[in-house]
Amino acid sequence: MQLALLDGQWLDPMQPAFTLQNRGWQYGDGIFETMLLQQGRVRFWSDHLERLQSSCARLGMTTPETSLLQHELHSLCAKRQDAVIKLTLLRSGSERGYRPPQSASTTRLWQLFDAPSNVPPSITVRWCDMRLSRNAQLAGLKHCNRLEQVMAQAEWRDTGIAEGLMLDTEGELIGGTMSNVFLGLDGALITPDLRYSGVNGVMRKNVLRLATWLRIDVEARAVRHEEVHHAQEMFVCNAVRGIQAVTRLEQLAWPVGTLTQRLQCALLEAHPEN
Repeated sequence: MQLALLDGQWLDPMQPAFTLQNRGWQYGDGIFETMLLQQGRVRFWSDHLERLQSSCARLGMTTPETSLLQHELHSLCAKRQDAVIKLTLLRSGSERGYRPPQSASTTRLWQLFDAPSNVPPSITVRWCDMRLSRNAQLAGLKHCNRLEQVMAQAEWRDTGIAEGLMLDTEGELIGGTMSNVFLGLDGALITPDLRYSGVNGVMRKNVLRLATWLRIDVEARAVRHEEVHHAQEMFVCNAVRGIQAVTRLEQLAWPVGTLTQRLQCALLEAHPEN
């Protein structure tokens, strides 16, 4: 059952959430975070909060007070021990047109969903035909315009394929439709640098942190899709599903690699923090 909290007020799931003036549903003018609640605590909450604040600053949105967000988060955590929490911040405005009002407020929408069950440690993926646009000013942001990912996931219905890998318009590997990607090459980790597109994921940040702690060489750089054929291992990651080994990509197949296993084990020892 889904629960929702809008600007501090609990909503009925069937209740309309926004006014007609909200710019979020009109233009995708907003950002969101998707978090995993485990045993009553949010995994990597401080990293989600940091990205949220940075994203608001980049988009020129008013950032809600940390104490307010913390209070509302605790209200949600009191409802469930294990769940997926989504926080969406949307810019509000009263005028028609793209230009945001100078005094626009920020709408806070929290949603609480059932936690995923039986997340597989390894998955099959495919290439997507849909390409990601390049825009350095939006690169890294988890903004509310996700049409490219929507179109990419519409390309397949095979439930045996868990994720789709996406290239940008210049043929560089960026990540999955809902994940970041890492390749294992000659004992080191390689991940796309996201300078022109993609989402700078919270789990990606923590994989980089864990790799440093484990003394695994890691490099963020441009990755051509041809390099995938030379990888000895691959995994994808996101904040909800953690680290998942890729064992098949169309005609390519890999075992669950040593680097992937080490990082999966290290992640299990990481503790929720809110």
